[in-house]
Amino acid sequence: MRVAVTGGGGFLGSHLCEALLRRGDSVVCLDNFSTGDPENIAPLLAHPAFEFQQADVSVSVQVAGRVDAVAHLASPASPPDYLRHPLETLAVGSRGTENALRLALRHNARFILASTSEIYGDPLLHPQEETYWGNVNSIGPRSVYDEAKRYAEAVSAAYRRTHGVDVGIARIFNTYGPRMRPHDGRVVSSFITQALTGEPQTRSFCYVDDLVRGLVALLDSSELGPFNLGNPVERTVSELAGIVLEMTGSTSEVKHHPLPVDDPVRRRPVITRAREVLGWEPEIDITEGLRRTVAYFAAHADRLAASAASIRGGQDETVPLAAATSASLKPQTIPGPAGAATGVASSAPGATVAGG
Repeated sequence: MRVAVTGGGGFLGSHLCEALLRRGDSVVCLDNFSTGDPENIAPLLAHPAFEFQQADVSVSVQVAGRVDAVAHLASPASPPDYLRHPLETLAVGSRGTENALRLALRHNARFILASTSEIYGDPLLHPQEETYWGNVNSIGPRSVYDEAKRYAEAVSAAYRRTHGVDVGIARIFNTYGPRMRPHDGRVVSSFITQALTGEPQTRSFCYVDDLVRGLVALLDSSELGPFNLGNPVERTVSELAGIVLEMTGSTSEVKHHPLPVDDPVRRRPVITRAREVLGWEPEIDITEGLRRTVAYFAAHADRLAASAASIRGGQDETVPLAAATSASLKPQTIPGPAGAATGVASSAPGATVAGG
């Protein structure tokens, strides 16, 4: 099977590309690295079944040759990213999703959408089933991501009803693991970065390998969903902080900060539908997942130091743009299979986001 993966240079996208190649598929990865990282896919470039295409999916999605499936993951996924790039986030969720759907329509291909638990907003129902319509502030600061994904789900379902596109929707809950950026503002990456650099510390968590297995199961099916993909084991943020501190041997202080605007107090997926229809459920527990993630972060100590300042105080989501992006603005290079190189400026102001 030949699969086009938008946002394939991001955290989740690169793991999905790798999993597809490992099982024998061909992959066309599309990204502009505004929130992805060329290093995520650098080991894949020499693979004969892997192709990379630098592309802004909000403008167009063009893939030559056969396409059997489209996995649409292009979007920022962490609050600092979508709060810094609100219009680009809305664009990739709307125009980007439509462009990816048109690609699937042209090739009569399976299409899966990486949606989000943010669909549920600050939920009044706990835990969350897919039948819950959510509690979303449509004009709040987080609405640029929430509503972009809600629109993406709506237009995907409309393409299925109107054009018969074989659509599947995954609602992804908190996911962590290697290749997360230390400065991306998510709970796990922030805690590990702060613990390993001695910074003060101030929900369900699913390890990336488990999440990718769920996406592949959805890709291989003909089900619409939506399907909640996440770990139904709920943990407090304080508990997570304690595990990270113990695992890293850190003496960082745990501090408590007010929740950002519209940030949900509790969130936990009901995954009965995924278990029964896709035969999927998480397998890796939090201790093992964090052990692998801490090891990855510790092996990238150069990034940790540069990222510590950008996440300091970031719990209120008001870190200035210059401080928050300083670690990721340097030009990045993708080595070609024969020594060629492609320069990419990552996270440049005004760049349209892709990846995550």
